[in-house]
Amino acid sequence: MKLKSIIVEDEETSRTILKNYIAKYCTNVEVLGEAANIEEALVLIRNTELDLVFLDVEMPYGNAFDLLDKVGDISFETVFVTAYNHYAIDALNAHASYYLMKPISIDELIKAVDYVTEIRTKEDALQDQVLVPKTNSVNGKITIPQQDGFEVLETADILYCKADDNYTEIYLNTNKKKLVSKTLKYFEEALSDSSFARVHKSYLVNVNEVKKYIKGKGGSVVLSNGKQIMVSASKKSDLLSYFK
Repeated sequence: MKLKSIIVEDEETSRTILKNYIAKYCTNVEVLGEAANIEEALVLIRNTELDLVFLDVEMPYGNAFDLLDKVGDISFETVFVTAYNHYAIDALNAHASYYLMKPISIDELIKAVDYVTEIRTKEDALQDQVLVPKTNSVNGKITIPQQDGFEVLETADILYCKADDNYTEIYLNTNKKKLVSKTLKYFEEALSDSSFARVHKSYLVNVNEVKKYIKGKGGSVVLSNGKQIMVSASKKSDLLSYFK
């Protein structure tokens, strides 16, 4: 798969090094342009159909996060390139697909491109298709603790689970909600044999209830009840692997 990309980096030497690495080691990446600041980058992004943006964090007239805020609805993958590791959490929150440290490791660059290629290939395959999970949900049950004992739920009745600190909100297809004094991690493990995918640090979804996938800033899924849930870039590949 060919990836259309741009490089956003204020240092010309760094742009040249990255472009040369891409040309030699990532031949499926086509660099369509370069930008030295966020204003130049904004023009390129708004006028080019892109799959991937290599994005330096610190630049003149603002930083990478300012640029992403200005872009708004994002349909491309982002690989952050920076000399500062303290931006990792911010990059994760901005749904970066990968985080490269300077000086750039060729092996890490290849991994980043391979990851984005996998994501875009799966997204293109699913575009305009009715989503059909590879596996049917297990006709199992799960117990949730209550003050006077426990309640038994059919796993197939669960639409999604949402983290609430050390509690979890369980949303059912009957329009009911259960608040349980267990973490989302607990339910992720308890439902590991069923068709449930952790799509975000705060959400676990029943993939049999996913009716649509929307490209965007990390992407999102639409469930059978119309609920739209954001997908973290780090979780996107795992989610898409559930579908044909």
